[in-house]
Amino acid sequence: MQFSNEQILAMSDGAFFGQGNAQLPSSLMLMVDKVSHISSSGGRFGKGRLDAELKINPDHWFFGCHFKGDPVMPGCLGVDALWQLLGIFLGWSGLPGKGRALGVGKVKFTGQIYPDAGEIQYQLHIKRVFTKPMPLGIADGVVIHDGNIIYQATDLKVGLINE
Repeated sequence: MQFSNEQILAMSDGAFFGQGNAQLPSSLMLMVDKVSHISSSGGRFGKGRLDAELKINPDHWFFGCHFKGDPVMPGCLGVDALWQLLGIFLGWSGLPGKGRALGVGKVKFTGQIYPDAGEIQYQLHIKRVFTKPMPLGIADGVVIHDGNIIYQATDLKVGLINE
């Protein structure tokens, strides 16, 4: 299964998974254009995998301020993208609640994303999904550019809360 850019934008509007459930950030903080694969099996841990993409636009807001005269995508936005993808996985799994990033184990940056990068890919490998006492997903993820892993994050955690 996959999700188009139109479906990703609908996820940021908040009604895709049902009112009050998983929702992506909108506009400037949305770090995903398309999900090319999502599955509840497979991946490094056999519990699910999600592959996604983001087209890098040289006019993205962060290039103008990070850093002046030396534009580079902030690494924290790559980590946020992986949290966003874990939220998509939980919403797609049918679990209720609003997504919240709850933590990350280790993060490693081994490259940079410049305005001329073109496109980056994400891979998310699901480790565990809990349904009680609250829905919670744990995953490892990577950000890839030109076939090279440039960001890695282990034990990403996203929970779904009901307010």
